[in-house]
Amino acid sequence: MKQNPQQVPGRPKKFVSKEEMIRNTEENIREAEISMEFAGEEELEHLQEKNERRKHAIERVKDEPLS
Repeated sequence: MKQNPQQVPGRPKKFVSKEEMIRNTEENIREAEISMEFAGEEELEHLQEKNERRKHAIERVKDEPLS
């Protein structure tokens, strides 16, 4: 059986690497920043808060030791 080169043996297929999680979160930040251009005041505040949480999440993941 041929194994996906990105899949780690013993890990489920749905496993997301730290690098992939960071890339996905950074993409979400960029998309939210685009949405902010068209957002009303309440939505703008919501998106800004969400992006701050995303940035903190990225920092936490980068600081985690490899398991």
